[in-house]
Amino acid sequence: MLEIRELTVHYGLHEALHEVSIAVAPGEIVVVLGANGAGKSTLLKATMGMVRPTRGHVTLDGLDLTSLIRRRLTHQIVEQGLVLVPERGGTFTDLTVQENLTLGAFPRRARAREAELRAFALELFPRLKERLHQRVGTMSGGEQRMVAVARALLSAPRFLLLDEPTLGLAPVLAKQLLRVLPQIAAEGIGILLVEQNAQLSLSVAQRGAVLSNGHLVHAASAAELRDDPAVRAAYLGSE
Repeated sequence: MLEIRELTVHYGLHEALHEVSIAVAPGEIVVVLGANGAGKSTLLKATMGMVRPTRGHVTLDGLDLTSLIRRRLTHQIVEQGLVLVPERGGTFTDLTVQENLTLGAFPRRARAREAELRAFALELFPRLKERLHQRVGTMSGGEQRMVAVARALLSAPRFLLLDEPTLGLAPVLAKQLLRVLPQIAAEGIGILLVEQNAQLSLSVAQRGAVLSNGHLVHAASAAELRDDPAVRAAYLGSE
C-alpha cells in the first residue's frame, strides 16, 4: 500500500499543497483530477522527494519514506519501488529506445528481472519493438510517451506515478496510452495518475480524488465521480 498522509508543501510563502491524504493499493488505479495549479504535479513530486514537503508522511508497504523524501534521495526512493513518469520528458532523447530501456533497469531491484520486464513493456507497446534502434528524439510525441512509461516499467515499480501522460497527444493516442494502464495494474502495480483527460482516466481508474487550490476537496469511486454533477460540470463536459 502506498499511503500519503497529510502532505503539505510550500513554495516560499505560498502553500501549494495542504494536508493531502491519498492511498493506493497494489493493482489499483487512482486518478487525481483538478484544474491547472491545483497542486497535482506538486503532489507527485513531493511523494518522490523532488520537492521537500513542509510536513506529512509517505509510507510504502509500511516502510516510512519520509526521511528519504525530506533529504531528496529520489534514487533511493526508486530502489524501494516508487517510480515517477514526469509530465514532460522521462526519456533520454539522444539515445535509442533500447538504450532507454536498459537504463530503466538500473535499480538493483530490477536488474535480475530485466529480460522479463523488457518483454512485458514491449508487449504493452508493440510499436516500440519495431523501433528499438531508433533515437527517441526522432519519434512522435505519442511514441516518446510510450518510451517513458516503458522505461519506468523496466525499473520494476511496485507503484507508478504518472503525471499527465497524455498531455499534448491526439485523442486516439491518448486512449491507446491510458488503455494499457489496467494491464499494468493487473501485474500488481499500483498507479497514481494525474490526468487532464477526466473522462478517459475515470474509465480506467477504480477511485479518484479532486484537488482544488492545494486542498483535497472530494474523493470517491470513479463511478461516483463520473456521476457527480459538480465533477461532470467542471471536468467531463456535457456528455
